[in-house]
Amino acid sequence: MDNKRIYLDHAATTPVAKEVFEAMLPYFSERYGNASSLHSFGQEAKDALEESRERIAKRMNSGAEEIIFTSGGTESNNLALKGIAARKGKGHIITSKIEHASILAPCRELVNQGFSVTYLDVDEYGLVDPGDVAGALREDTILVSIGHANNEVGTVQDIGEIGKITREKGVLLHTDACQSFTKEELDVKKQCLDLVSINAHKIHGPKGVGALYIREGVKIIPQSQGGEHEKNIRAGTENVAGIVGFAKAAEITGGKQVGYMKGLRDQLIKGVLSGVEGVRLNGHPEKRLCNNANYGFEGIEGEALLLRLDMRGVACSTGSACSSRSLMPSHVLLALGLKPEECHGSLRATLGMENTKEEIDYAIQAIKEEVSNLRGISPFWKRKQ
Repeated sequence: MDNKRIYLDHAATTPVAKEVFEAMLPYFSERYGNASSLHSFGQEAKDALEESRERIAKRMNSGAEEIIFTSGGTESNNLALKGIAARKGKGHIITSKIEHASILAPCRELVNQGFSVTYLDVDEYGLVDPGDVAGALREDTILVSIGHANNEVGTVQDIGEIGKITREKGVLLHTDACQSFTKEELDVKKQCLDLVSINAHKIHGPKGVGALYIREGVKIIPQSQGGEHEKNIRAGTENVAGIVGFAKAAEITGGKQVGYMKGLRDQLIKGVLSGVEGVRLNGHPEKRLCNNANYGFEGIEGEALLLRLDMRGVACSTGSACSSRSLMPSHVLLALGLKPEECHGSLRATLGMENTKEEIDYAIQAIKEEVSNLRGISPFWKRKQ
């Protein structure tokens, strides 16, 4: 077993940056007040909360009053879909077949409540055709929810073009931007967005904190009761330390870090594609997240490759962390038109700003060798040969 520890699963979660950790520390033991309390301890926490709200809003060109803090992307997605549905009472929702489980599961629940849902197809790269969105709109459509960037294959949607269509038709647009926040342009005004889900732990912030942008004037029914927190939209004492960390993470990620990760991503993609036979790149070759590389290897199981790489100190995944223990083929890869056996040969490597070129070189070599080792004992590969 190699004495390496190389983390290439940043789409699942990221290490907390040193600057983020240091910003959070005082709010555990020194400035520990409840932001709803009227005394000085509480007001100190309230000030930190509102300052953080402003800093996060700035990263998406929104007003601070339009940011509602939550426990993460899953809660934000559920609040957006269920909150709008509860407000409207009935109607039609449009989404895509490659959305995160925290979109698809609420959609299934809403169908059971009498709502109708259209699941749009994607092309071989995972792109939603804006024309398909326009064609699916109906008189009773209350919401369109299309993720900004896919968590498995990294494909980035033209969310601004979709936004123009929905705004012109007077239909609300929600996007899950948990993977794209600070990595891709996110401007709620320019892209005509009405609701946006983001979280901290994908951008070197803490787990357990996120936010939902709700455009001013959009009415939503709260999905948790018991307090007047977050403009009466999300009851519960705010995680001040986590929110402070979220704001710091939003400030220190993006820009030069995006360019750096793109360089590592391209190094990884080129190294594997040029060095391994029978491999394909899943997702769009150009319109993809700066840190995502998703491969399909013929003749082997992705889970076996993942475990062998882990023994060599390289941590990757076979898809979404939320379904990594499932034996079912990825619904995202199936939607791209891949066969079930092709889906099972997938490997996702996602980079972070702490990774190095030397680590990527090591990972490429490890992938080459372990794919060769697995194919040496694979009856499927031998049959193909």
